[in-house]
Amino acid sequence: MGGSTPGSTSSAVPPNAPGRAADTVVDHFRTVFMEHPDFPTFRFLDEDEGLPLVMTNAELDLRARAIAATLRARVPAGERALIVCPPGLDYVASFVASLYAGVIAVPVYPPNPVHLKRALPRLLGIVKDAEPAIVLATASIASIGGQLAEYAPKLGALSWQTVDTIDMSAAEGWKPPTSSGSDIAFLQYTSGSTGRPKGVMVSHANLLHNMEVTNQVFGFRGRPDSHLVIWLPPYHDMGLIGGLLQPAYGAFPVTFMSPMAFLKRPARWLRAISDSRATVSGGPNFAYDLCVEKVSAAERESLDLSSWRLAFNGAEPVRAETMERFARTFESCGFRRKAFFPCYGLAEATLLTAGGELLAGPTVRRLQADALADHIVVDAPPGGAARTGVGCGRSVPGQDVAIVDPETRIRVAAGQIGEIWVSGPSIASGYWQSPEETSAVFSAHLADTADGPYLRTGDLGFLDGTELFVTGRRKDLIIIAGRNHYPQDIEQSAERSDSALRPGCGVACSLDVDNEERLLIVHEVVGKPDPTATDRIVSSIRAAVAADHDLPVHEIALVARGAVPKTSSGKLQRAACRADFLAGRLRIVASWSLPSPGTPDAGT
Repeated sequence: MGGSTPGSTSSAVPPNAPGRAADTVVDHFRTVFMEHPDFPTFRFLDEDEGLPLVMTNAELDLRARAIAATLRARVPAGERALIVCPPGLDYVASFVASLYAGVIAVPVYPPNPVHLKRALPRLLGIVKDAEPAIVLATASIASIGGQLAEYAPKLGALSWQTVDTIDMSAAEGWKPPTSSGSDIAFLQYTSGSTGRPKGVMVSHANLLHNMEVTNQVFGFRGRPDSHLVIWLPPYHDMGLIGGLLQPAYGAFPVTFMSPMAFLKRPARWLRAISDSRATVSGGPNFAYDLCVEKVSAAERESLDLSSWRLAFNGAEPVRAETMERFARTFESCGFRRKAFFPCYGLAEATLLTAGGELLAGPTVRRLQADALADHIVVDAPPGGAARTGVGCGRSVPGQDVAIVDPETRIRVAAGQIGEIWVSGPSIASGYWQSPEETSAVFSAHLADTADGPYLRTGDLGFLDGTELFVTGRRKDLIIIAGRNHYPQDIEQSAERSDSALRPGCGVACSLDVDNEERLLIVHEVVGKPDPTATDRIVSSIRAAVAADHDLPVHEIALVARGAVPKTSSGKLQRAACRADFLAGRLRIVASWSLPSPGTPDAGT
């Protein structure tokens, strides 16, 4: 890794400089890098768990200029560059270099040679949509280019440029790009449940606004002790913008690792926070559950999490029970409950849309289950059937969050649930080469006032004063016998029913059976249950769902670990899971279905 220094340290104080007016991300980054050239913003922890590889701002700027000059010699500004680098310093340099070159970055997961057939369809979908002119990759990734071409000739036909073999003297030929704030900085391909990837066009102005409000909301501004630890994938908004670009914008250090390093041993994440005295870190809800499940008592004894002042939880649904379990498990390590910081965001809004107050702790409401089914918000009486809602804070400065009836396109009354619409400077301009979808999603106007344009998020929620509560995805709603059911509520009931079910790894969705909607539950299990265990698990799921939701389960599929599809940020892909089930693509280890009426054991 050119320009990186294994294990080096610096006594430099994080600059954490105040905001500066800048037209582009390049202007802002170069100002920060040149004012503090010796400060090591980026520190990468490899899986060998040795000292971090670090790169000073001056080293990053030099590498980025060298790659950018080489890139511009091969492709003109405005072209797309596919970034196919593993997490690490090479990835950071490649992304910043694309900005320096005025080339539109298209970050993607590097293909795994062991699972090429499974990973290639999405990659090829992105290549087809973005039409990149060049691929930026490490030499190790480029070495399998021939193997990739066998499966995907389109990849073999692209021009490739290795980023870790470029002569640093090429930096002398770099010229600043003529980019403006409205120019596209990169394409963020959504990892939702639809089959065709969509590239969100994120501009320099979008990034500058969102990083500035994040600096304010997360408390980075004016805090010289700020230090971020992140393991989220750098190919998606939370890991890329929140994890890597935000530190460069706010002028504070980040210690980062690959997602696999965390998933293989979750204690690595908490160890990095403890060792670096990090102040900010977080991830999707499942990450906290995984730490409770996998970090041993012996590992907890050596952790000091007292420096962790903000623990963001940014994926749906944010569960109060998860935060309570984590706080209870790690309070002996110095973790404080009030550090939890639920927030809400999405790629179409660059990243952050709503967040709470520092050290205020999460806002939790017990809501009447029956009323929720009618999209009405009513606090549950003591002892009554309830669903727990967790607030995600208020809208970031300079933006507007509206709760709208998706059919009438009019704001709903207080105490009602509707679709979350957002407007403001962080909202992207649309999807790459998709004018019809762009118009439908990014150009909504209120029917009664004509206010807009708004982004239609597709998420459902309500406002309690200024506090935003997210209740689910509109397209994921399960409607059986005329009643609305939120899948995450059913999923939570199911997973609690038996210890063999993996937390956060179950999907509830509907099936069309004889022209009527019926309930399907797909859930990952630990190991492969024998027939006796299968009967117990199935009975437990059916009983829990019937008791909590008054619903019969029509079919249950117990699947192997990792079989339930998720996005790169850990969100369940319910539509994709349903499609895999119907197509027979799930790795089912045991199954059950409700017998037809009139057969033995038929019923709920």
